[in-house]
Amino acid sequence: MLHLWKHLLPLLRAGAAHLPTSTSAVLSSSLYLNRLSLSTAARSTASATPFSVEVYLVAVCGLTGAQALKASAKLSHLKSASKPDAVLAHLSGLGLSRADLAAVVAADPRVLCVRSRNIASRIASLRDRVGLSDPQIGSFLLAGGARALRTCDIAPRLEFWIPFLGSFEMLLKMVKRNSTILTANIEKVIMPNVALFKECGLTVRDIVKMGFLSRMLTTNPKRVETSVQRADELGVPRSSSLFKYMLAITCCISEDKATARMRFWSSTLSCSMDKIRDIVCKSPAVLGYSEENIRSKIEFLTSTLGCSKEKICAVVCKMPKIVGCSEENIRGKIEFLTSTLGCSKEKICAVVCKQPQILGFSDKNLCRKINFMISEVGLEHEFIVERPWMLGYSLEKHIGPRHSVIKILRAMGLMKDAVDFSNSLVSSEKKFIARYIDPYKQAAPMLADTYAAACKSKMSDDVHL
Repeated sequence: MLHLWKHLLPLLRAGAAHLPTSTSAVLSSSLYLNRLSLSTAARSTASATPFSVEVYLVAVCGLTGAQALKASAKLSHLKSASKPDAVLAHLSGLGLSRADLAAVVAADPRVLCVRSRNIASRIASLRDRVGLSDPQIGSFLLAGGARALRTCDIAPRLEFWIPFLGSFEMLLKMVKRNSTILTANIEKVIMPNVALFKECGLTVRDIVKMGFLSRMLTTNPKRVETSVQRADELGVPRSSSLFKYMLAITCCISEDKATARMRFWSSTLSCSMDKIRDIVCKSPAVLGYSEENIRSKIEFLTSTLGCSKEKICAVVCKMPKIVGCSEENIRGKIEFLTSTLGCSKEKICAVVCKQPQILGFSDKNLCRKINFMISEVGLEHEFIVERPWMLGYSLEKHIGPRHSVIKILRAMGLMKDAVDFSNSLVSSEKKFIARYIDPYKQAAPMLADTYAAACKSKMSDDVHL
């Protein structure tokens, strides 16, 4: 029998190559299926040979051998092609191409087992009740909606989700992230979770934008409620933009595991639990790192920066995300700063300890700021190295505009050249205007307009590079 199938497979593939690729090519379900039987020899051989799901998936559905092998395990009960043939006829009627059909079947092989009248009525319901066009239904199936279509009439659920999310396109994004939203109980699961999210200040936009929130929508409401309580207990205000990230961590990690990981952090960094809580509140993601990951990263930072654990703790407190940076990126940034600022690696490591946030800036960003401060402001390399915090300010919104004011005052002889430029950076907006603009309204009336224009303009990306 296997020998016969080996001879039959090329014939089936040849017939399958002529499958219709658009709705206009599908005159009827029977015509679509009959095109697979181009050879009388193939039909007679197939009738004498047991049905093979794996061969059918490759020859008719267009799956690869690996996909067919995996999918066939879920369809082992099929004894003939009658049911999957009918399903394919309905799906092809939506205008799905052969490649699209293969993608739908590979994602949910059991869709081939749906009764013909059921899939026909469900597709009709999406058209007539929800108002979806055939291309939209096809996009919905490709996004992950095939499983839901297989299990029930999902029109009532789409009538809830599309208005809730604001558009059909938003629904597709949500389904791609979590197709379970189509089968979860709306009254008992979805609505309680939505209400709880709203209590936490989270919007529909937050839910759509962040994949983990869409997954939490279908989580048991009691578990979500517990996660919210734990996030509150860890000290992240609900008004904070970090609250949703903390919520994700508390939903994914048990309370015991989170506590154990915080204690491990405390032991590894040799610092108090209060400091660890501060780190977690700044970057909830650190609770998701394994103990092995934490240990190796702290050892790397200690050896690379040449600091004590106490200083490393201070570095992590200032920038918890440093633990998530790859060793390659950290080494690369240190080498870049060493070359650009023209000083020793030891000094740069000291700079990183003072201002670890600079590791988060791109090389281009840092290069522009450093070159501007040296060529335009006239600062020395050593001056910048001793004050790395200056690199944290925006060149367009802060450094450039304030330099333009200082430059005018110096040109007019209203300010000594010896004045420390860094002092103008640390001042608040109100204090800067009171100190550097208001006293010179008569002597330099253009200062206010010059400063306002500089703050609004965007400096060219290639300035002084």
